[in-house]
Amino acid sequence: MEEQLFESAAEAIKRSKFTVAFTGAGISVESGIPPFRGKDGLWSKYDMKTLELDFFFKYPLESWSVIKEIFYDYYGKAKPNKAHLVLAEMEEKGLLKSVITQNIDNLHYEAGNKTVYEFHGNMKKLICTGCKKHFTVEDIDFDNLPPRCDDCGGLIKPDFIFFGEGIPQEAYTGSFHDASHCEAMLVVGTTGEILPASQLPYLAKQNGATIIEVNMAPSKYSGSLTDIFLRGKATEVMGRLGEMLFPAGTD
Repeated sequence: MEEQLFESAAEAIKRSKFTVAFTGAGISVESGIPPFRGKDGLWSKYDMKTLELDFFFKYPLESWSVIKEIFYDYYGKAKPNKAHLVLAEMEEKGLLKSVITQNIDNLHYEAGNKTVYEFHGNMKKLICTGCKKHFTVEDIDFDNLPPRCDDCGGLIKPDFIFFGEGIPQEAYTGSFHDASHCEAMLVVGTTGEILPASQLPYLAKQNGATIIEVNMAPSKYSGSLTDIFLRGKATEVMGRLGEMLFPAGTD
C-alpha cells in the first residue's frame, strides 16, 4: 500500500505541467531548526512579544538580544537537508515551478531553488526601518546591538514578518497566483494552522490540483483535502520520492 502511494505521487508529479511545493517548519526540523509552536517549540522558551513590531521599536535592545540568539547564533548554522535538495533538483529538472515557504531560514535558496516565494520573509536579509536600505547578515555587527544604519542611523530590522506586519506583496501575489494555477501541490512539513498561508492548498484544490502531503502526522489538510498522504520524516519521504522521479543513471 505504501509503495502504491509513492508511485501515485510520482506519477501525479510527472503528469503535472505546473507543480508547486508548499513548505513549513517540518521540512527544516531535520536541519536543526525547531518549530515555533508545539511542546518543544521556541515559544515555549521565549516570549512571543519580543517579535511584536511595537515591542521591537519600544525596546529594540531587548528584542534584538532574543533575535540574535534565535536566528543568528542558532538558526544561522543550519544547512539544507535532503528534502530541500530534492525540491531544488525537481525545479532544475523542470518538475517544479516554484516553492512557497512559510520558513524564513533561506534554506530553499541555499539548496538551489531559484523561484521561492517567502511568505514570511527571510532572516538572511535585513532592512533599515528609517531609509529602507537593505543589508545582508555579513553587514551586521551582532556584538553591537541594536544594529543601526550607517547612512541614517535608523534601527535595522530583520526582513521577516513580525507580529503586526503584513505579508510582503510580491510573495503574497506570487504565492496565490501559483497556488491557483498549479496542477499538483506538494505540501511538506506544514500543519495548516497559520493564516493566510494555510489557505493556499485549499485554493489549489478548488482549482483542480492534486494535493500530495508529506508530514509526520495527519494535519488539518489530511482528512478532507489531501489526495495522497506520505507519512514520515521529510528527508526520508522526499528522498524516496526523489529516487522515483530521478532513477539512477538518468539525466
